[in-house]
Amino acid sequence: MLHPSLTLLLLLLLFHPNAGDPNDAKILRQLRNGLDNPEQLPWPDEGDDPCGWKYIFCDSNKRVNQIQPKGLNLSGPLPQNLNQLTMLFNLGLQNNRLNGPLPSFRGLSKLKYAYLDNNNFDSIPSDFFDGLQSLEVLALDHNNLNASTGGWQLPETLQESTQLTNFSCMGCNLTGPIPQFLGSMNSLSFLKLSNNYLTGDIPRSLNDSALQVLWLNNQQGERLSGGIDVVASMVSLTSLWLHGNAFTGTIPENIGALSSLKELNLNGNNLVGLVPRGLGDMKLGKLDLNNNHFMGPIPDFKAATVSYDVNNFCVSKPGVPCAFEVMALLGFLGGLNYPLNLVDSWTGNDPCGGNWLGIKCNADGKVIMINLPNLNLSGSLSPSVANLGSLVEIRLGGNDISGVVPGNWTSLASLKSLDLSGNNIYPPLPDFKTGLKPVVVGNPLLNGGAKTTPSGNNNPSTGSGNVDPSGNTNSNSSSSDSHETKKSKRKQLVSIVAPIAGVAAAAFLLIPLYAYCFRRRNGGFQAPTSLVIHPRDPSDSDSAVKIAVANNTNGSISTLTGSGSGSRNSSGIGDSHIIEAGNLRISVQVLRKVTENFAPENELGRGGFGVVYKGELDDGTKIAVKRMEAGVISSKALDEFQSEIAVLSKVRHRHLVSLLGYSTEGNERILVYEYMPQGALSKHLFHWKSHDLEPLSWKRRLNIALDVARGMEYLHTLAHQSFIHRDLKPSNILLADDFKAKVSDFGLVKLAPEGEKASVVTRLAGTFGYLAPEYAVTGKITTKADVFSFGVVLMELLTGLMALDEDRPEESQYLAAWFWHIKSDKKKLMAAIDPALDVKEETFESVSIIAELAGHCTAREPSQRPDMGHAVNVLAPLVEKWKPFDDDTEEYSGIDYSLPLNQMVKGWQEAEGKDLSYMDLEDSKSSIPARPTGFADSFTSADGR
Repeated sequence: MLHPSLTLLLLLLLFHPNAGDPNDAKILRQLRNGLDNPEQLPWPDEGDDPCGWKYIFCDSNKRVNQIQPKGLNLSGPLPQNLNQLTMLFNLGLQNNRLNGPLPSFRGLSKLKYAYLDNNNFDSIPSDFFDGLQSLEVLALDHNNLNASTGGWQLPETLQESTQLTNFSCMGCNLTGPIPQFLGSMNSLSFLKLSNNYLTGDIPRSLNDSALQVLWLNNQQGERLSGGIDVVASMVSLTSLWLHGNAFTGTIPENIGALSSLKELNLNGNNLVGLVPRGLGDMKLGKLDLNNNHFMGPIPDFKAATVSYDVNNFCVSKPGVPCAFEVMALLGFLGGLNYPLNLVDSWTGNDPCGGNWLGIKCNADGKVIMINLPNLNLSGSLSPSVANLGSLVEIRLGGNDISGVVPGNWTSLASLKSLDLSGNNIYPPLPDFKTGLKPVVVGNPLLNGGAKTTPSGNNNPSTGSGNVDPSGNTNSNSSSSDSHETKKSKRKQLVSIVAPIAGVAAAAFLLIPLYAYCFRRRNGGFQAPTSLVIHPRDPSDSDSAVKIAVANNTNGSISTLTGSGSGSRNSSGIGDSHIIEAGNLRISVQVLRKVTENFAPENELGRGGFGVVYKGELDDGTKIAVKRMEAGVISSKALDEFQSEIAVLSKVRHRHLVSLLGYSTEGNERILVYEYMPQGALSKHLFHWKSHDLEPLSWKRRLNIALDVARGMEYLHTLAHQSFIHRDLKPSNILLADDFKAKVSDFGLVKLAPEGEKASVVTRLAGTFGYLAPEYAVTGKITTKADVFSFGVVLMELLTGLMALDEDRPEESQYLAAWFWHIKSDKKKLMAAIDPALDVKEETFESVSIIAELAGHCTAREPSQRPDMGHAVNVLAPLVEKWKPFDDDTEEYSGIDYSLPLNQMVKGWQEAEGKDLSYMDLEDSKSSIPARPTGFADSFTSADGR
């Protein structure tokens, strides 16, 4: 006999085939009964099957999967349990007067289409987007959400909707920056965020996105700002609305790459500069450039409808060029990033017939003076000034101009006075044939004069995220954390790693960069030729420096050789093009050619500094091109840019990444390095599985540690001047094809003080987890802070663990603190070794030595830490012991490390065919002593640890 409950179920199935879900009907009745005008939904008061109700649709299992009462003028709230309609995939509630709070849509995993726009909803729950994994279209437009709490921001859970193609939230009270995660939503094609309260810039993560429609117009309050360069990479765009914001900078030169674009609206921004020719040639349906600060000639636009009122064009008729002198001055203005006070003054087509600020002319209507001191101008000096042949005086003192003085300025035969004092001009200065001596006092990189910023502080060198030459992102937590977070982390670090009693609050003083002396060129470097210096190849039969010379007229690149004093190419470049290998300035045109115009496919990586691209010269030489993005060009970023040039043009070593050149043309700030094909050590230590790499062997790790120690030893003690790196870590250690290591990223380098106990007091910069405790607390730094960082790197090489990882148990989050407690316990040390290493008993002996060295380097007091020469001394015999044989490529030639350093250099030259004479080590008094016999006992610190 059947169980009674089973009998009842069979009867229900017999008399009610395909019955609907009673809970679905219950929720729908709650929706209707909560309305102010329920009569608009003519649904029965009884019955459990809603599938025949008007505006309701069901699936084959009689579950509600569509609700479509759109445009019925419905008024009232939605039931808060709406997400119990678990089969719902299409919700059309648009164009009503629904109000109150939106219910959570959490868990509606089948929902594909949700139209909630044009209602009066007043709030949205924080878990609204949770679990919407099938969502394709979401419209929330014109609902004043969370107004009582100051608006809302898109939660990161939205990115779980990986199929989302159309997201529209116009006038929905969004605040804050546009989320970076939108750039990772690869299906997103339509993004409409107009009429909100968004601030900040267009996220760089949207670079190369597949967006077809991007509407960001008419933000309220502070509005969106920054440059618009990123949009030029969105080649699928058909409609781009950016009007009614506060965007600055120029229209990107490569805007013409947007071949599908039909609408472009830039009305009502603060955009400047010349309208690119590529934009004029685009066959747009509509183009609006009104109410900006565009200058120069009006292109002969090919757009069907175009407007460009209220700008600063030189003439009113399209296709008519500006006067010659106007274009020369606009080129100068472009180098200075088009400051608005000059843009709005320099109007018209006659610099002598109007009131052009800072421009003085003679009776013949020729410009004879550029007088713009103390106007807070930034950017660089433009070669176009050389076209103003009547110039007598240039007064630009007391600004913040960087870069070099263009070589073609020497052609200004009438120039009698050039005042560049109080700026950030780079060497070398060109030799003016007229005998003119530019006034350059107060330019730190030229003569050591302290440059004072408008706030009264000397230029700081503080931490920021960078991309190293391999393309690895280097984001310092000190630049990304809030002030309070940084303070908290610093306290934690010091309390765990090295408690120091009685630390007083230290005033962080800012110091200028030390002045570096550069040799002058003997011959002016003339346009249109520019250069790239190749790294020296040890296989070359000669020791000549290879120089690639590019002709800007035809874009060709030829190769020269030179001994350092200059050379000519075989195509007959004249004497005026003789160049010196010490000149590292490179034309942007050359870099555009070798990177295929900074093509996305050549991108190696990106970080806070900008993007790194791979480039290749005609002879196959690969280079890494690090391009600062306009949005990050701040005084801090420029300080780091200048520091890289100042340091790397002064020091050269086989274990320091070589700077091959730089460019400062116009708005560009670009550094060019030798290419390091294996990338950063961090990739091979922490992320080797995700990159499908082999783990580093113990031999290779020892070699890398020795390479880094040698590079840092040179930086500290063997160069002409002594430097402190301040940010030594695996992401700043790059690997060549043969896994030989080089230290990179010299943006935070400081000149080391004289005397063993002296210290520099500076702003805190670097990366938490690697900071020496005394530096983290007081800001005082010596070379021993780098030694501490090196010790942490050794710990990472041993354990395969990152220096700081908040996902680990609390006691091991800070590697340096935890490692101190286990390094002397053989059992614990064995357990801590990277599982990727196959450590045998014979290997463990060297592991123990490295563990002790790591502990020695991270001693509490700086005076207890060794110098880098001692680290080299410890590592070199271990590398020699583990020297590979036969098929292993990790070769290190046998060298007697007890010899004086100058004799060791000769040994390196003979063994590896390398010319290291540029290190000037013959005069060095340094030598590397033999390893002390009581080695293991020498690491005991003062407290017996």
